Amino acid sequence: MKTSSLVLILGLVFTSLGGFLPAAHGERIRDLTSIQGIRSNTVMGYGLVVGLDGTGDQTMQTPFTTQSLNNMLSQLGITVPAGTNMQLKNVAAVIVTAELPPFSRPGEKIDVVVSSMGNAKSLRGGTLLMTPLKGVDNQIYALAQGNLLVSGAGAQGGGSSVQVNQLNGARISGGATIERDVPMNYSEQSTLKLQLHNEDFGVAQQISDEINRRLGQNVAEAEDARVITLSAPLSRAARVRFLATVQDIPINVGATDARVIINSRTGSIVMNRHVKLDFCAVAQGDLTVEVAANNTISQPDTPLAGGQTVVAPGADVSVRDEGGALHRVNTSTDLNKVIRALNQLGATPNDLMAILQSMKSAGCLRARLEIN
Repeated sequence: MKTSSLVLILGLVFTSLGGFLPAAHGERIRDLTSIQGIRSNTVMGYGLVVGLDGTGDQTMQTPFTTQSLNNMLSQLGITVPAGTNMQLKNVAAVIVTAELPPFSRPGEKIDVVVSSMGNAKSLRGGTLLMTPLKGVDNQIYALAQGNLLVSGAGAQGGGSSVQVNQLNGARISGGATIERDVPMNYSEQSTLKLQLHNEDFGVAQQISDEINRRLGQNVAEAEDARVITLSAPLSRAARVRFLATVQDIPINVGATDARVIINSRTGSIVMNRHVKLDFCAVAQGDLTVEVAANNTISQPDTPLAGGQTVVAPGADVSVRDEGGALHRVNTSTDLNKVIRALNQLGATPNDLMAILQSMKSAGCLRARLEIN
């Protein structure tokens, strides 16, 4: 069995468990929304990593590394004679990035990511020198420094080499100290806004109704499918208590929109619920998928039973393989089972993606198709 097919089957196994879950489940408002204006901020800086074991930048091809080192040495009172050819195999130029969490204060520690921007072979064993991290306003918000942790591994010997993961990227846990806080005006606004992670008119209205039921009328109002406006207290302490209460309110969320997500690079397919198919026929290479009507008639065993004859609309799904043999899947239009049957017949991930795209274009796939 191919690895890509195994990924498909594993994804569908987790999907099939959805049939045992209840149609609606309780979630807290904090799990469904975020507060507008309260977010993290990205900072970035340029620095040098030293202490490498001969795996640094080749200075002939990366002159900015030599220039950066000369500038640093001049600040330390060391003058390098002009025209000196510095062989800096133990130094690498890097870009340092980090996220400032909301409500962060000076003195707090945050993690940083260090990435080589030259031709260094590895950052393993290196130490990042003090690097200022700036925001989009060109102001310094943090200073980073520390020993790098590289998760990759490399080995050579016997004319062959093995490399696992990436050796030109590293992290420093708590490697940056915040020097300036980011101003936030959330406490100065008379109203606050909750923003749904996924737009949904029903969920937005349900959140608004539940907040008003618990905290009083006209406290919350749904503006659209994404935003709910809150009338919050002006006192900081009261506002904190108000938001803590709002975020812990449970909401019973029903079934979301049906989605089929395809990863074109790995060939994996994930569905968030049981997706149904309308009647159609799709041919892809040597495979043919047919979804045809098949009504089920149920009637009482005896004429005097007092029951009624019931006609239940259904469908008969069948797949033809490359030899023309007909394989009946089931009497259901569940896309999960159709893909399982195609997998068993040796369909490749490209075949499955082409079939799903054709079904969506024909209007017989009852789901939103997303391709990453």
